[in-house]
Amino acid sequence: MNATPRPQGTAGDAAPVLPQCRTGRAFAHTTGATGSGNPHRSDGRPPQTPRGARHTGRHGGLGTSPPVPGPPTPSTGFPGFRAAIALPALCTALFALVAWQVAAHGPLRGLDERLGRAAVGTAPRALAELLADLGNTTVALPVLGAAIAVAAVRHRRWAPPLAAALAMAAVPALVVPLKTWIARPGPPAMTPGAHDGFFPSGHAATAAVAYGAAVLLLTRSRWWLGACALLNAAVGAGLVLRGYHWPLDVAGAWCLSVPLLCAAARFRVSCRSPGRPCP
Repeated sequence: MNATPRPQGTAGDAAPVLPQCRTGRAFAHTTGATGSGNPHRSDGRPPQTPRGARHTGRHGGLGTSPPVPGPPTPSTGFPGFRAAIALPALCTALFALVAWQVAAHGPLRGLDERLGRAAVGTAPRALAELLADLGNTTVALPVLGAAIAVAAVRHRRWAPPLAAALAMAAVPALVVPLKTWIARPGPPAMTPGAHDGFFPSGHAATAAVAYGAAVLLLTRSRWWLGACALLNAAVGAGLVLRGYHWPLDVAGAWCLSVPLLCAAARFRVSCRSPGRPCP
């Protein structure tokens, strides 16, 4: 059957229509409007795209998914740095405590003198004499000098040997004034009234710094460090068993020597760190 064709208009015949403002969606993104909690959907439903799950960055701006961490902050709290600070501080505090007890005739000094009197003569005299002699400057200084020469030739750097030499030079600069200031009498085995000034022990400090610095210059092996600690313990035992020093004299010398060795070792480590020039 025949159908009457409907007239078709063209795009040019259509009347112009002005755009209308839809308040339901346009104002959904406005702060404070109903349903404006989500910037991507006005109906309050959770977003369906990953873009909606973005979190704000550290400064309030939109980050990526997942957020990119901020720039790394430099930190000096690594274990080596903490040990290099904590150990000298602890030994310095212990030395101050021991020196105070010795100078003030405290109870620790009384206990120390009783232990020292009981220890004298409990070991063979020749063995105690031999161990004590290892703290003499005529024995310890040549060992350190040889280590300084070997390290200078091997590494061709003057800074680590110089640090070891300065640490050794600091021993008499610290020990002699302390001996004069505290003026502690020696054990009964020493000649009575010969001289005062046995705290801290110069022999124990000389052995600790000389042998310790020599090991630090030549090797980083823990076995050699352990052997050096045993050697210094033997020197201290010889000084006490022979009656040359009280036990606290030796302990104070060790506490005084540790910061010097840590300073020399720290300078050597920083000198060898990558990216830092070393003389």
